[in-house]
Amino acid sequence: MIAVAAPSVASLVQNVDWVAIAPPTIAAVVALVVLVADLFLGERRKPLLGWISIAGLAAAALALLPLIGDERSTFCLKGASYDACSYTADRFTLVIQFLVLAGALLTALLSIGSLKDAKNANKPLPEGEFWFLLLSSAAGAALLPASRDLATLVVALEVASLPAFALVGLKQGDRRSSDAALKFFLSSVTATAVTLLGVSFVYATTGTLHLTRVATELTHVDGQFHTLAQTGVALTLVGFAFKTAAVPFHFWVPDTYVGAPLPIAAYLSVIGKAVGFSGLILVTVVAFPSYADVWGPALAALAALTMTVGNVAALRQQATRAYSAVRLLAWSSVGQAGYLLVPIAAAAYSDDPQKSIGSTLAYALMYAAVNLGAFAVAALVARTKPLNRVSDYRGLYASRPLAALVLGFFLLCLAGLPPGIIGLFAKVTVFSAAVDAGLGWLAVIMAVNVVIALVYYLQWTATLFRAPEGAPESAPVGGPARYRVSAPLTTAIALTAVIAVALSGAPQLVLRFASTGLF
Repeated sequence: MIAVAAPSVASLVQNVDWVAIAPPTIAAVVALVVLVADLFLGERRKPLLGWISIAGLAAAALALLPLIGDERSTFCLKGASYDACSYTADRFTLVIQFLVLAGALLTALLSIGSLKDAKNANKPLPEGEFWFLLLSSAAGAALLPASRDLATLVVALEVASLPAFALVGLKQGDRRSSDAALKFFLSSVTATAVTLLGVSFVYATTGTLHLTRVATELTHVDGQFHTLAQTGVALTLVGFAFKTAAVPFHFWVPDTYVGAPLPIAAYLSVIGKAVGFSGLILVTVVAFPSYADVWGPALAALAALTMTVGNVAALRQQATRAYSAVRLLAWSSVGQAGYLLVPIAAAAYSDDPQKSIGSTLAYALMYAAVNLGAFAVAALVARTKPLNRVSDYRGLYASRPLAALVLGFFLLCLAGLPPGIIGLFAKVTVFSAAVDAGLGWLAVIMAVNVVIALVYYLQWTATLFRAPEGAPESAPVGGPARYRVSAPLTTAIALTAVIAVALSGAPQLVLRFASTGLF
């Protein structure tokens, strides 16, 4: 039996630090406001819900400002020899919450135009439900990096995921959307069940759910429970590996991205990954450091497999003339997930795991900005080319030169080529983390995959600047000159472009901002 000090009654009665929990709380409250307001607004006034949601997400992001430079914790248990908290707002939390809320805000900007286009095409999406689900998912995603016990971590993971299932299947009468939602739901539920089984094994061997206490207790596990603890550690990682789209838990990604509304595909590619990677970092580096010999090699193998499968599959898309740009971005996101896993695996072997985790966060910030930008340009193209094939981008420079230049810049960032300096900087940072940790073989595999990825990124970039063919079906993308782009979509493209260009001018700012305070 494992003796755990029982908290006193006094320790259970405590003040809530509302400033610390403000970002996810604001998102959740605005979600409820939108749901109630939807009941009283007429059809013509439904667009107000989108602007209320954008204002709420902006307010939640601004609520991060009072937390800068200060670590705050709440929902704590105080014992004779330990303090354990369920919610902590530290440097790591703020970086991920900024990524989540900024990404959700850009998704909301993309969604306003998509909802309007769907209505004009007589395939309307239910606006009240859409905004409620998006805000609810963002609230769960913002809660997860602050979670410091396994129960809160799993609850936050599900709060972020369950609304996403509904968002994917929100296209009424679209079979691809329904199939994508079902595949996403079934695979995610299975992964969650496995994770819960792992958490129960960890609790059985440690007697606690708080991450810092789990880390301490795992170093004193009785020999007869050692195998049970190892199994619990391995199973707990499965759910988070699924959220990161790591191979072999990636099979849901291509169909889900293609079947979902385009803004939701963008949301899953960035926010979904932020949720998975932040949870993975917390359970490995904070809760299971003594079992690094279990998760370190496993994550290194997953990283190598994920980046290889993702990039090779994206390269194979080139064999099909009418391959989808969204499907290509989906496979690209799988490959990028492999790069993101490298520093987390390196943390198991590194003398400075905090530096390795900082590399993952820096890469995630770069990826979020440029990938959301690429999806924003894809949303622009989709307004006149609903199939959104890569071949539809031929001649984009002739009709919309700024959009073509911006998309080309985003693709070069993802490829890690100048002038996309931020992409090159992020890849070098991840590469260095693997080399410093003694994972030379993983660094070599990463280098090979970077070369593979160059092929499809550069081919797509070249397509933007080719002269448009004369046939009507391949006319210049973007429509006639009088076609006007909506202000929210223009804002989303402009914001991501400014961020990517600014970071390419000063890439060292990303690593400084992403430095963590987990220890």
